[in-house]
Amino acid sequence: MASHLVAVCQLNSTNDKEKNFTVASSIVTKAASVGARMIFLPECFDFIGNNRQEALQAAETLDGQTLRNYRDLAKKLGVWLSLGGMHQKSDDPDAKKILNAHIILDDQGELRSIYHKVHLFNLEIPNVVRLIESESYSSGNKLPEPVDSPIGKIGLGICYDLRFGEMAIAYAKAGAHVLTYPSSFTVPTGIHHWETLVRSRAIENQCYVIAAAQVGTHNAKRASYGHAMIVDPWGTVIAECSDGVGFAVALIDEEFTKKSRARLPIWTDRRTDLYADIEPAIDRFPIEQIEYLFQDMKIPASQVFFRTRYSYAFVNHRPVLNGHVLVSPLRVCKKFKDLSKAEVTDLMLLVQRVEKTLESLYETESTTITIQDGIDAGQSVFHVHVHLLPRKPTDFGGNIDKIYRELQRHDKQEFKKEYKRLSQEEMSVIANRLRDNM
Repeated sequence: MASHLVAVCQLNSTNDKEKNFTVASSIVTKAASVGARMIFLPECFDFIGNNRQEALQAAETLDGQTLRNYRDLAKKLGVWLSLGGMHQKSDDPDAKKILNAHIILDDQGELRSIYHKVHLFNLEIPNVVRLIESESYSSGNKLPEPVDSPIGKIGLGICYDLRFGEMAIAYAKAGAHVLTYPSSFTVPTGIHHWETLVRSRAIENQCYVIAAAQVGTHNAKRASYGHAMIVDPWGTVIAECSDGVGFAVALIDEEFTKKSRARLPIWTDRRTDLYADIEPAIDRFPIEQIEYLFQDMKIPASQVFFRTRYSYAFVNHRPVLNGHVLVSPLRVCKKFKDLSKAEVTDLMLLVQRVEKTLESLYETESTTITIQDGIDAGQSVFHVHVHLLPRKPTDFGGNIDKIYRELQRHDKQEFKKEYKRLSQEEMSVIANRLRDNM
């Protein structure tokens, strides 16, 4: 397995955007000249303003000059860049706040991933520091899947995210073996917490952690702690910047990650039957790569429109109403009570997501959601499954509660002729439509 050289950078950004780029591009160029394949810049690499108004006025969209400069730089040097936190202007002209955007560029200058900071930092220590991000920023609402890069899959965070271990676990469960937290840590919190937090995220997730940093005094009101570092999966600091602007390099060794995880098998030793499981930071799993069983029946991938870690959603071959779909656990399990905590959570979150899609596509505000759990409840396929049917007031001539009688009958042998069986082609068309809108 491969080892790759990376560089972690330390900057002292100000409100002079051109100067900031000149300094950063010089550091990136030097790091590339020693063989770094990927280079990590800190939060606020673009600028740090003197006040809130400066930050709002200087923010740019993704097609602005700042990102164009860095795209050209990445392509010119043939390196990947982690741009740790750009002040991104919203595409909505009426938006009153901006976004903190962590952007990954490949060696052709193409945007490979973008993450918007989800945990906003609000700190006020009288006569010491006041930094209330929520006054200027809108928080993100999504964790992107770990991004494929020359150094492996990377989970993206920004600064304050470092304090939330659940987020790191979600990335590691989604396949990340590198976590990155570009930061602008305050001096008071940095002195006491910075290295401890960076090393903790590495140890508990058995990942490399790359933490670029701002350093020094930026203006009369703001200073950053510095100590940009790289920590290996065993918790050892393998590179660290000294005081001032500069960079440090280290090898990311995939074989060492593998060995660390073999020494301590924390991922298989977890007791999720006793405490909450963390969902992976992954939107969807590939549909075609596994066999889908519904009790002892095989469900073709063309009929499946969404898959999560433990569950899948598929088109019902004999629908009671248009849009009638099923959500079921991947594991063949007869009763709802027999599902694990992780399976229950995963199943119901997928049900919620499917409901939103159905109501949008079928232009309704109502959905029947039901589980027939046991033979006396009408269950005929002994594999837990949830029926979802988009509803309208005209269903069954206005007798909307008739749905339960229809669900009892639709797949019974003596009543099957009353309900049209969809062809594979018809189910594939419906599944594709749902898949495109999930």
